[in-house]
Amino acid sequence: MNVRVEITESLGDEQVTAVLALVEAAAEADGVRPLNEHVMLQVRYGGVPGARAVLLHKDGDLAGFAHLDPPGDPAGPEEGPSGELVVHPAFRGLGLGRRLLDAVLEASGGRLRLWAHGDLPAAARLARSAGLTRARSLWRMRRPLAEPLPAAPLPEGVRLRTFEPGRDEQAWLALNAQAFAAHPEQGSWTIDDLELREREPWFDPAGFFLAVRDDTPVGFHWTKVHRDGDDGEPIGEVYVVGVGPGERGTGLGRALTIAGLAHLRGLGLARVMLYVDEENAAAVRLYESLGFTRWITDVMYRR
Repeated sequence: MNVRVEITESLGDEQVTAVLALVEAAAEADGVRPLNEHVMLQVRYGGVPGARAVLLHKDGDLAGFAHLDPPGDPAGPEEGPSGELVVHPAFRGLGLGRRLLDAVLEASGGRLRLWAHGDLPAAARLARSAGLTRARSLWRMRRPLAEPLPAAPLPEGVRLRTFEPGRDEQAWLALNAQAFAAHPEQGSWTIDDLELREREPWFDPAGFFLAVRDDTPVGFHWTKVHRDGDDGEPIGEVYVVGVGPGERGTGLGRALTIAGLAHLRGLGLARVMLYVDEENAAAVRLYESLGFTRWITDVMYRR
C-alpha cells in the first residue's frame, strides 16, 4: 500500500477541490459534516498564518485530510492547537485514520485538542487508540419553527435594528469581545474573521439583529440559513447571540433569541438549530425553555 503524508500551510486549487469532494463524500456517508465552519473557511479561502493542512494520499488519491490550527490558538494555547480530521469513506478500515492522526500528533508536538463531529463510534475508537480522552462536548439543539413563540419584550430604552455592512463591523467586534470575554474561541474574532463570513453565500444582514441603546449596540442575534442541512433539508440557525455585560439579567438575550426565531420562521423554514457548550448550564436552560432539544453531540478529545 503506497501511502504518503503531505503537510502544507497553503492548499493549491486542485487540492482544495479534492478536499471539498472528500468532505462531501464523508458527510453523505456519515450523516454529519466532518469539518466545522472555521476549518471550511480556511480550506476555501486560505489558512491563517501558522495553520497547517495534512493530506494523506494512497496510491495517488486523497484518502484523508486534517487541519491543524496554529500553536498560539487563543482558545487554549496552553493545551496545544485544535484540529480536525476526516478519512474518505472509500479508504476506511485500512488503518489510515490512525496514520493520519499520528501525523497530526507529531506535527502538534503531541499536544492536541481534536474535534469529532457527531460523536461517531469510529471516531471514539480512533481517539482511544491514540490515548486521547474525552474533554468537552458541544451540543447541537433544534426545535420546529411551527411551534408558538413566547412573547419577550425588549428592556426599556432598547430597540432592534439590523446590521449594516461597512458601518457596524468595529462596533460589533468590540461588543462580541465583551460578550464572550470568557469564551476566546468566539470573543477573539478579528475583522478578517467577520469579513470572511460576510463573503459567504449565506450571509444576510437582514437576519443579523443588533439591540441598541442610545445608538450603541448592547446585544445581537446573528442568524444563519443552511440551504442544505446535514440531512439535505434547509434549516435555520441561531448562529450567535451575545449580550453586553451591562445588559445581563435584563431579559435581552431571551428577547433577541425570540426575535431571530421569528425572522427564521418568516422565511418559511420548518426548523432551527444551534450550538451550545454542554457545560453552559444557563444557556442550555434558556434554550430548553424555548423548546430546543439535544440533537447531535460534537466531542473534543485531548491529549
